[in-house]
Amino acid sequence: MSQPAQASTRPNVRVVLFGLMIAMMLAMLDNMIVSTALPRIVGEFGGVDHFTWVVTAYVLGTTVSTPIWGKLGDLYGRKTVFLTSVVIFLIGSALCGMSGSGVFGGVDSGMIELIAFRAVQGLGAGGLMVGVMAIIGDLVPPRERGRYQGMIAGIMAIAMVAGPLVGGFITDNLSWRWAFYVNLPLGGLALLVLATTMHLPKYRTEHKIDWLGAALLSVGITAIVLVTTWGGNEYDWTSPQIFGLSALAAVALVIFGFVERRAAEPILPLRLFANRNFALISVIGFLLGFAMFGAMNFLPLYQQTVQGASATNSGLLLLPLMFGMLVVSLVVGRAITKTGRYRIFPIVGGVVMTAGMFLLSRLDVDTSKAASSLYMVVLGAGMGFLMQTSMLIAQNSVEQKDLGAASGGATFFRSIGGSFGISLFGAIFANRLADSSAGGAFSGGGGEGRGMDLEKLKELPPQLREVVLGGLADAISHVFLWAVVFTVAVPVLAWFIKEVPLRSTNDAPSAAASPDEQAEAALGKAPVA
Repeated sequence: MSQPAQASTRPNVRVVLFGLMIAMMLAMLDNMIVSTALPRIVGEFGGVDHFTWVVTAYVLGTTVSTPIWGKLGDLYGRKTVFLTSVVIFLIGSALCGMSGSGVFGGVDSGMIELIAFRAVQGLGAGGLMVGVMAIIGDLVPPRERGRYQGMIAGIMAIAMVAGPLVGGFITDNLSWRWAFYVNLPLGGLALLVLATTMHLPKYRTEHKIDWLGAALLSVGITAIVLVTTWGGNEYDWTSPQIFGLSALAAVALVIFGFVERRAAEPILPLRLFANRNFALISVIGFLLGFAMFGAMNFLPLYQQTVQGASATNSGLLLLPLMFGMLVVSLVVGRAITKTGRYRIFPIVGGVVMTAGMFLLSRLDVDTSKAASSLYMVVLGAGMGFLMQTSMLIAQNSVEQKDLGAASGGATFFRSIGGSFGISLFGAIFANRLADSSAGGAFSGGGGEGRGMDLEKLKELPPQLREVVLGGLADAISHVFLWAVVFTVAVPVLAWFIKEVPLRSTNDAPSAAASPDEQAEAALGKAPVA
């Protein structure tokens, strides 16, 4: 008797989707905007030795909180939990904007304040990302979910490119503080829309939080993120600090596994991994985050150094990547809704993404902007096949009561993969650059190019400048070549995914209904987007 309740929610799906898209845009856009504002922040506060923590604190808060937000949504209802995460994100944004203004202390403490408030903002952002996916899972049956998740993937693609553009404009024309304040009106609009229009079905679950499991998972994740952030940068990989953190992560996660087996309501139910599709998608998500977030950080560096683009123009040069991802995400989403089939898409996506990474490994000082744009279209297309299809498969693999945990788990593994990728590829880049003839041209030579002075590069004699640019191009292309090693495993793993028919409702399928009858019902009731 759940059909009337479901039908009543469908007319407002598009209105709710508008609010969800704003929330997702906030979570994705914020990190991109802040990366552009970082030089100005360091110029005002100093603390260049700690400025990477402005990014790391946000990533850490997001990664630690993602599976917890997902489980809280399963227990207490997704609407209340999601709106709470939006409020926390907005409070963190306001506090970040006020850092070092004298409200909390002197300017000398500005960098420390900003790092702490970025962690608060990250805690809220973790709820935004997992909440959006889980809410779509509540509102829309799996058979129809592809098109809506394709739209969300499009928003993510737009945010990846719009972030540097908006951040550059705000930093140049207003103040770096507005990189945070801009979230307030947008977040307020999302809160208003969602609070008044979002009506989710109720799923009764025993309210018992696994606090011990949450604490152990948080400790383990924090230690892992610190290892990947500090290893090879702050501390040598063989240092006692890195060994100690690695041991702490291992012990915490092993104990976490024992606790979850006995918990009444585990934060991350280990029984989900007994499902082959969920286990495969978790590994694919890790590899996707590893290659995508790790390698993509180097595209703007290549554009600003080797191709000589400005910070704003480097954002424009990423448009082909967004175009490939946006178009393919929308087409794949509608294809899944129409046919009910999805297994082929992660296989094709893995192949296309690997091809894109291989093409980018061919970048050198003579590569034209047209050629690099074509390479980015291929990479974006591969990501478009994978991004939301992986979430759809994860959600379709579990019961409705575990939807939040499954969504949180899929997002969590992608985030952890990104953290590992950023660290490993940064080390690969730094080592390759140090071994080249360009290695001594800049001090620092960090994995993100933070020791590089672009003005100094322009002042070099032409012959030396060519040597330096050649070394940079070689180090960056080497990163993409290493990314191929990881992306090539994606289509292999995707081959073993079992095509489980997508449910036409959010309830368990009726035993009395044949697959053909369920498909006809789904097609007949499919809403018009």
